[in-house]
Amino acid sequence: MEQNFIKPPVEVRYADQLRALEENDTGRKPENWRLSPKAVRTFILGGKAGDMDIPRKFYGNDALVERCIITLAGSRGLMLVGEPGTAKTMLSELLSAACCGVSTNTVQGTAGTTEDMIKYSWNYALLLSKGPCREALVPSPLLIGMEKGVFARFEEITRTPAEIQDSLISVMSDQILNIPELGDEGLVLAKPGFNIIGTANTRDKGVNEMSGALKRRFNFETVEPIADVRLEKEIIIREAENMAKAGHIDCPVDTDVAELLAVTYHELREGKTAEGTIVEKPAAVMSTAEAVSVFYQTISHSWYYGDGRADLRVLTQNLLGAVCKENKDDLEKLKAYFRTSVNEKAKRNGGAWKAYSETAALLR
Repeated sequence: MEQNFIKPPVEVRYADQLRALEENDTGRKPENWRLSPKAVRTFILGGKAGDMDIPRKFYGNDALVERCIITLAGSRGLMLVGEPGTAKTMLSELLSAACCGVSTNTVQGTAGTTEDMIKYSWNYALLLSKGPCREALVPSPLLIGMEKGVFARFEEITRTPAEIQDSLISVMSDQILNIPELGDEGLVLAKPGFNIIGTANTRDKGVNEMSGALKRRFNFETVEPIADVRLEKEIIIREAENMAKAGHIDCPVDTDVAELLAVTYHELREGKTAEGTIVEKPAAVMSTAEAVSVFYQTISHSWYYGDGRADLRVLTQNLLGAVCKENKDDLEKLKAYFRTSVNEKAKRNGGAWKAYSETAALLR
């Protein structure tokens, strides 16, 4: 029986595409990989698998994706760094699902992450009754990855205390994890296919800086924000449509509204308008992911409270909440942006831009 989930894992969401790629895969595969590097690239960047069209899922630097795949085919870990909202997590999920068939073997890095959350812990009821034995062991993502020959994903690694991060060093160097409590049976050797994908936000730099020893175990790749406004608009529309479908919201997506939101986020992120006017950058993260969230909130409001059409007053209120959530000074920067860029575009283009400029009174 088919089941619905809010966000199915990548390997479930794209199961038919992965199956088609696997059936038509004639490329060379690293040991224990589900797909060849060529097929992994097609899964992420789009192409054909037999008669099936495989849509592009990651928009950005194609060469970066290829480098990531080659890194994972070797013995070094992969570290994806960049601004928040640049799809680092999504890329790590896509890579894991295509290479290993599983994207959920994950550690979420926080200030409270401990070593047993990464390696292993114990079922204390069994430990007390049977003593240290394999049955009482609770494997964590690193141990699971080593035993199954799959990737372990480590999200936001720099949010984790430095001494916990460094527990990865010996495993990545020797591909061995020792469980002293199990004696001679406690030596776990990594199977082919095991590797680690980490992600780190550049805004977290200095929170728990990675040691030089750990950095040397990773190849670093920087995921940049979307630079093309038209592409950012397409992503906002596509992702909002997917979210609306998952939420059973059946109303048309206003492409004009999506365009002005994409332009707003792009110009505030770059600190410069299309007309050449310099604007102050907000402290908030002006990412494509945030833009998608603002747009989807607006669509949801129109579905539940409105007539199904995007209300620019609601859009501006949602934008206000997103931009000013980190620093109250960002309100003045947003007001200044409306006085300059939005008003200029309203005079030149009219239409949605004019209606957008008239919502500036809500910025307070």
